[in-house]
Amino acid sequence: MILPPHRLAAFALAAALAALLGATPSLTRAQPVVIEQVVATVNDEALFASDLRRKMLPFLPQVMEMSSQSERMAALQQLREQGLTRMIDEELIRQAARRMNITVTTEDVERGLHNVMEQTGLSEDELWEAIAEQGYSEAQYRADLRRQLLRFKVLNQRVRGRVNITEDDVRRVYETRIGTRARALRFRASHVFVPVPAGASATAIAAIREEVEALRAGLTQETFPDAVAAHGGGELGWLSQGDLPTELEDALVQLEPGGLSPPVRGEAGYHVFLLHERETGSADLPSYEASRDEIYRAMLDAEMQRQEQLFVEELRRSAVITRRI
Repeated sequence: MILPPHRLAAFALAAALAALLGATPSLTRAQPVVIEQVVATVNDEALFASDLRRKMLPFLPQVMEMSSQSERMAALQQLREQGLTRMIDEELIRQAARRMNITVTTEDVERGLHNVMEQTGLSEDELWEAIAEQGYSEAQYRADLRRQLLRFKVLNQRVRGRVNITEDDVRRVYETRIGTRARALRFRASHVFVPVPAGASATAIAAIREEVEALRAGLTQETFPDAVAAHGGGELGWLSQGDLPTELEDALVQLEPGGLSPPVRGEAGYHVFLLHERETGSADLPSYEASRDEIYRAMLDAEMQRQEQLFVEELRRSAVITRRI
């Protein structure tokens, strides 16, 4: 039997994945030999290659799209390392939950699924269809959700008490936002734009740059509209810091109103800017009362993530972990 090219590529990637995890794929119809490889141990609890493969499988289509075999192999290696680290951390959390007598019930999982459907606006059938498109079975998704809920319960019990965000903390963040907004610059500008064709040679690019430099040498505020009509570009309107790529924004920052920039190379061609006006941004944020809950949630999420990292690091230090691949 001759396999088509896409099947050969898929088999080659599967073979590479199996090789990374210590298994050997076969094209024959021989009776399968089930060999379960231990990829790590956590306090004498074994983690298996089959579970690591399942974690990696949803990401394999992205790996297949990479242009070279070396890129695909490097991506597989990274997936393996990340997947194994995640499995180890999940096992540490599971063991901590066992010590703390924390469990996740079937009712907890069903409530979690209902919350996912409410947040996404999907029906149950649509949810399972979307999950299948991502390469997960219903059983795998339920198992993942159960692990996430267990992690949440453990962290909520062990970490939440370490998080203390006061009203003063929230107000300081709000005032910092106000200050940042007030210091931000805004620009009203126009530009003359001369494109550089995709794939242009170095010689062609040099010629275009010479053309733009000659144009800039004779350009004034009064002749700027004629240059726009002849070459391209136009009014950019009001721009805030961060709206343009750094190399283009830097050219505007250095100008005074009425000033013209030197030619600036952008992603698609050369720009010459005319700055009409510049002003500091306004501090027109919502009131503190309207912003308070959003700021508090963002601070709480960030601090919970930090405390989670510290907690997992504590678990790692107190555990005996052996990686076998």
